[in-house]
Amino acid sequence: MARLNRLCPVGIPQHVVQRGNNRQICFNGDEDMAAYAGWLKEFSTKFQVEIHAWVFMTNHVHLLVTPRVENGISKMMQALGRQYVRYFNYTYKRSGTLWEGRFKSCVIQSTDYLLKCYRYIELNPVRAGMVNHPDEYRWSSYHANALGVESGLRTPHEEYLRLGNSEEERLNAYRALFQYCLDPDFMKEVREAVQKTWR
Repeated sequence: MARLNRLCPVGIPQHVVQRGNNRQICFNGDEDMAAYAGWLKEFSTKFQVEIHAWVFMTNHVHLLVTPRVENGISKMMQALGRQYVRYFNYTYKRSGTLWEGRFKSCVIQSTDYLLKCYRYIELNPVRAGMVNHPDEYRWSSYHANALGVESGLRTPHEEYLRLGNSEEERLNAYRALFQYCLDPDFMKEVREAVQKTWR
């Protein structure tokens, strides 16, 4: 079957998921995640993709991004994937594929969905039982979006900026969003949308 072309409208945010092949480990520790983060920063800048939220798990990655040029996300993910596989294979004396085919993605058109997607991504380590609260997990954007920790990787989305008139107001409003559980129907919808690469 021929590949379906991705719908990647400029200026519209997308939820991107990249998984290890057969759910295998693609990050063995902090050094691997730091390397991935560095190349994500490099290639997001090169291909003009804004990064709003992220989480690096042991066998997959979630990103909330907005492309500013045509095909920016695809070019960024291809370059990032290739660079990281070379690093990983060299570091761990292995060969072959690391990622599970092409990355998955879905376009986000609802402003309400967007802020829920921020939370869905940053709560991933909590759902996985790795931590009790997202601030306990180092490799996510929660520290930047909720606690104001400086990050050269993050570009706040305009919907995030509408949470308040000052940084303090936005941080408080963002943290308040995490007092409420995400609707199970919403989480199911997110998983189905990414899995099917809805357009």
